[in-house]
Amino acid sequence: MPLSEKKVALSKFPLRLMPYVRKGAVEFSERQGVSLNQFINVAVAEKLAHLEHEEWVASRSKPTKARISRALAVLDKPTRNAPDPDDRMPPGYRSFRRTNENKLLKGRK
Repeated sequence: MPLSEKKVALSKFPLRLMPYVRKGAVEFSERQGVSLNQFINVAVAEKLAHLEHEEWVASRSKPTKARISRALAVLDKPTRNAPDPDDRMPPGYRSFRRTNENKLLKGRK
């Protein structure tokens, strides 16, 4: 069976919403031109994405002075391509990072 013909199994789930929550959801779904079901599906998906992101941020390794220095070194590597004229720094520009690098890294291990 081709992928386009596969059916997705949808489950039914009775959902009880407080009246004012349902009223707000109905109003917004109508304004967006989607069904209440579609609106709730998207809202739940957005919430899950937000929670998964928070979990990822909490579990990832914290930046260290060494990691920050390595990342900045990668950014400082010259390339073979000159910047486009619109991407050039204006005369007299001083990099915030260059002038404050020690302050930014202070307190990091």
